[in-house]
Amino acid sequence: MSDAIKHECGIALIRLLKPLDYYIEKYGSATYGINKMYLLMEKQHNRGQDGAGLANIKFDVEPGQRYISRYRSNTSHAIKDIFEKVHHKFQTAYDKHPDKIRNAKWLKENVAFTGELSLGHLRYGTYGGNSIEQCHPFLRQNNWMTRNLVVAGNFNLTNVDELFNLLVSIGQHPKQMSDTVTVMEKIGHFLDVENQILFDKYKEQGYSHQEISSLIAKDLNVQNILTNSSLDWDGGYVMAGLFGHGDAFVLRDPSGIRPAFFYKDDEVVVVASERPVIQTAFNVPIETIQEIKPGHALIIKKDGKVSEEMVKTPLKKTACSFERIYFSRGSDKDIYKERKQLGRNICDLVLKAIDNDLKNSVFSFIPNTAEVSFYGLMKGLQDKLNEIKLEKIKALGPNPSEEQLMEILALRNRIEKIAIKDAKLRTFITQDNSRDDLVAHVYDITYGSVYPTDNLVIIDDSIVRGTTLKQSILKILDRLNPKKIVVVSSAPQIRYPDCYGIDMAKLGDFIAFSAAIQLLKDTNQEHIITATYQQCKAQEHLPKEDMVNHVKNIYKPFTAEQLSKKIAEMLTPKDINAEVEIVFQTIEGLHDACPDHTGDWYFTGNYPTPGGNKVVNKSFINYYEGKNQRAY
Repeated sequence: MSDAIKHECGIALIRLLKPLDYYIEKYGSATYGINKMYLLMEKQHNRGQDGAGLANIKFDVEPGQRYISRYRSNTSHAIKDIFEKVHHKFQTAYDKHPDKIRNAKWLKENVAFTGELSLGHLRYGTYGGNSIEQCHPFLRQNNWMTRNLVVAGNFNLTNVDELFNLLVSIGQHPKQMSDTVTVMEKIGHFLDVENQILFDKYKEQGYSHQEISSLIAKDLNVQNILTNSSLDWDGGYVMAGLFGHGDAFVLRDPSGIRPAFFYKDDEVVVVASERPVIQTAFNVPIETIQEIKPGHALIIKKDGKVSEEMVKTPLKKTACSFERIYFSRGSDKDIYKERKQLGRNICDLVLKAIDNDLKNSVFSFIPNTAEVSFYGLMKGLQDKLNEIKLEKIKALGPNPSEEQLMEILALRNRIEKIAIKDAKLRTFITQDNSRDDLVAHVYDITYGSVYPTDNLVIIDDSIVRGTTLKQSILKILDRLNPKKIVVVSSAPQIRYPDCYGIDMAKLGDFIAFSAAIQLLKDTNQEHIITATYQQCKAQEHLPKEDMVNHVKNIYKPFTAEQLSKKIAEMLTPKDINAEVEIVFQTIEGLHDACPDHTGDWYFTGNYPTPGGNKVVNKSFINYYEGKNQRAY
């Protein structure tokens, strides 16, 4: 309902464990792996709309033959763009050589993307532009097969400046200061080191250079490379990589901030950012899919051996709770259950907002992603309504009439489809006044569903900036002429920026922060704003490990209810008739609904890594100094 939050990136990896002719024979096509990759990426399309990329590696090709293929696209239909190009290569080969379409050896020698190992990426940029060069996977090329590296991931590192300086200190000259380049070069550096160690070892033992290449490919210690590369990384990440000779890995951060799941059978190894996409694409039960453990890497050797190895000592697991509320697909078994519980957990606050008047209240949801939490809210309110019915029946005494009983039993929650998004409309005009008028008509409303005596209760996933709420949604809902509009957020108040891969980096963008600042001004406590700035500046050049989150001071003087009231005041348009109240999920309600995903820094400011405190303080400094820029 409120402004859309930019999603985080997604990954998909497929390793075929059988020769290509096996899939041709069993599934009737050489495109088995490519087709499955398309499904994995399309089913995760919600995670990336700025671009996409696909890389593929062929095993055991002869020297002089290309064995790494890559396509990237930053168009509005990037996935379609990539796979049309890939399938065009197959179609051209089939048209010109129909007698070869089941010849695995010929296909591998003549058609790109027929390799055993594929890595796909969906990009949602959280920093910089959206040029084709910023789309994953990234490629680090070398004439030595075992030194070629392909990398893609869902990540953000908070200490890129430190890592950049480390690269410079070992003699490198990075082309830019970004976490993607830094990660690539870090892994590439230690891949080179590992290659050199093995080369020197086998050279001393008298092996020829050609023999050494094969021995390095067999003995490359992927775990060691990743341990050395990630030693100083601070952030949330799922990092996937392919080496030119056929080894592959997927590495998860030690706090388990970003998600990654894998499945393996005798035909394939699959990794994806979301569990249900693997279930759907491969038609496998949930019990067969595992989560990569925090601080561990799933390592797939070229010989097909698969192991999960510890790379960094796991920390307290603080998997992102916002992942569960907003970003991941609601079709996941656990996420569906958690989102329903989020709705159920906010029932008491909703009842308080409508003064327990269920008879004169209408309930709905905007947008569609809030539908599951809406179900939970309705189930919770139904339990409350059953209690009310029971009390009314008891009050009738021992001999109630059938008419009296039917009147009580007829009581039910009033559920309506209030708003329907008109997908045909696009807000293509950028001038504010004209654009606002268009936005106000993006949703069609169901007239006649609400009476002037009614409360209109609308649930949303979360409220971040509140701009769309103020500029259009509340005005749209007011056309129904309700007595009161209650906007319900299944998430708590978003008070602090993210720095682990989601584009929520500026404090000034958050309506909860703006409300706290306004309350400080209203109550003559502006000295807290200045003091917080001075505290942040005082530790600006300290090591990140010594920093604390001083921005918490901005919120300390006020209760969550006071902030909610101020938020409602700030977001209520002046020209609407209905009273407006905004109700937020509690932190306790969040933890109860998502007990295994305790990463709540958006709401509490409790960052799982030192770099989080560094980013939030820098974000406040930027706000205070009037700099409209990210803090990382």
